[in-house]
Amino acid sequence: MKTLKDVKVGESATVQKLHGEGAVKRRIMDMGLTKGTQLTVRKVAPLGDPMELHVRGYELSVRKADAEMIEVE
Repeated sequence: MKTLKDVKVGESATVQKLHGEGAVKRRIMDMGLTKGTQLTVRKVAPLGDPMELHVRGYELSVRKADAEMIEVE
């Protein structure tokens, strides 16, 4: 399983499935990251947290722990 955490800077991916439950899943969905969402990784902080994404014309920051819950293709 490939997660968002595995996507390198400059690469694009499509969200396939969200793992986790409760507050974590809600937080991810509130950012607009749902199945079928296309995104591009713009920047990753030196220690990998947070990741900055480009999604539908917006810039988002995603915590490493949340990135591990987002399965991509």
